[in-house]
Amino acid sequence: MDRNRDLFDSWDSYQRTCRELSRVMAGRPGAQVRLAKKTSNLFRTRTEAAAQKLDVRRLDRVIEIDTERRIAEVEGMTTFEDFADATLPKGLRPPVVPELKTITVGGAVSGLGIEASSFKHGLVHETVEEMEILCGDGTIRVCRPDNENADLFHAVPNSYGTLGYILRLRIKLLPAGPLVKLIHRRFSDRTPFLSAMEAACAKSPHAPDFVEGVAFTPDDFVLTTARFTHEQGPLSDYKGLQIYYRSLHSRTEDLMTVRDFLWRWDPDWFWCSRSFGMQNPLLRRLLGRWMLRSSAYWKIQSLYRRWKFAERIHAMRKIMRLPVEHCEQVIQDVEIPIGKSPEFIEFFFREIDIRPCWICPVRPLNAAGSWTLYAMEPGALYLNFGFWGSVRTFSDQTAGHFNRRIEKIVNRLGGRKSLYSTSFFTEDEFRRIYNGIEYQKLKSKFDPQDAFPGLYQKTVVGN
Repeated sequence: MDRNRDLFDSWDSYQRTCRELSRVMAGRPGAQVRLAKKTSNLFRTRTEAAAQKLDVRRLDRVIEIDTERRIAEVEGMTTFEDFADATLPKGLRPPVVPELKTITVGGAVSGLGIEASSFKHGLVHETVEEMEILCGDGTIRVCRPDNENADLFHAVPNSYGTLGYILRLRIKLLPAGPLVKLIHRRFSDRTPFLSAMEAACAKSPHAPDFVEGVAFTPDDFVLTTARFTHEQGPLSDYKGLQIYYRSLHSRTEDLMTVRDFLWRWDPDWFWCSRSFGMQNPLLRRLLGRWMLRSSAYWKIQSLYRRWKFAERIHAMRKIMRLPVEHCEQVIQDVEIPIGKSPEFIEFFFREIDIRPCWICPVRPLNAAGSWTLYAMEPGALYLNFGFWGSVRTFSDQTAGHFNRRIEKIVNRLGGRKSLYSTSFFTEDEFRRIYNGIEYQKLKSKFDPQDAFPGLYQKTVVGN
């Protein structure tokens, strides 16, 4: 991406684009609509269906930043990289910045987004004051928590664009210091690790600005706390030969610019760059300029799925009479109440054992009870466990065996599973967990002609 490109759009340009999108939507021939866009952070495979493409790629910039009121007007397709780059020079930042640069602001609201500041500021959608949403009949509705479209405002998080498309958001901003100081503490047992994480997340004026953890093995945990600072010192840079997650074992303190801190996980897609060979120092030197971005890995992953490389390799090995090892892809982020986290960790290392595992504390704000499709207890502390890899399968296991095991234990422990990855819920389970009765009422109200696919069809069936 050209980092010198204009990060800002004008109100006139934004409104012209909205009028055109509204006209196209209102005049659609009856087929369902899908978005024509250049980014995606979804892992699930979707079937190709006949659908009209709605080109939203122009809505990818910041419209306005009000430094006095500390709010930003942002278009839905704006990436968090661009959003942060527009605010940081003004000494401001979005309160919650998901770790991958290509996640869009609208996507993080409709699909849920968290970050190491979420124990303090909640999820991305809890930083939003107003949205403009394009509905299935071409109507653009201004949605706030206190106006005539409040029901749509509260239903958009976790709707994945099935109730309407977010055109614009008004988002709160917070002050940002120039540097971030990190402290890493290592634990050999989950109990003191979880206790230290809970203590770090206590509601206090002295609480850190960021808290997260990594489980490397059942007896190797690292807790990271970080604060904005003006303290000077040698700065770390993980955009080149150095790999951030490895520093958690080699350092107890670190110092980064605020921009480098926000994107500390992006160059290596947390640790998934090892699957692409990009933790090899030679490859990092040769290809780092192009490859050390999550967007590069996404493109390769998409090609891998599109051309069915895994199936082709298996077929070749069978022809050559070589052993074939079958694996189930397990790409999950789940939120578990902190009191139930020891049980989940035990299950995770016993049955899934994908290493490392990211652990990010999340505390929904006091208004969390009003979000229609993703109910979490307001003010309660949850831990998000993020694990991305594959687990070896055996012939007697059904398709989706491990993903189903995860879904069942998350539900039993009172947690919630993010829907960006492959899901295996039955339709009855899904409706019960994700408030299907209310969802269907809103679907009938705002998209009665099914211009957008339903939530179950999109996130589980794969349409």
